[in-house]
Amino acid sequence: MSDPVVIDARGHRCPVPSLKLMKAMETASPGTRIVLLATDPMARIDVPFLMSQKGGRVLGIEEAEGLLRFTIETGARLDAPTD
Repeated sequence: MSDPVVIDARGHRCPVPSLKLMKAMETASPGTRIVLLATDPMARIDVPFLMSQKGGRVLGIEEAEGLLRFTIETGARLDAPTD
């Protein structure tokens, strides 16, 4: 398995962490692991909601000293054609 893509959204407020995550998901292959680093407490709500809407999975959420670390696995590509 390759190293995860790391997105550093520390210091940014909502909706920037989610927007950065969505941008990374647009070009990621299905099954890609993405680590999102965020300091905005709203990300704890926004990221799982985003994954439920976009077909990804939250594999884990860690919090230490105000830093949230989300481990995400992408689902189908967001720009993939649908039937």
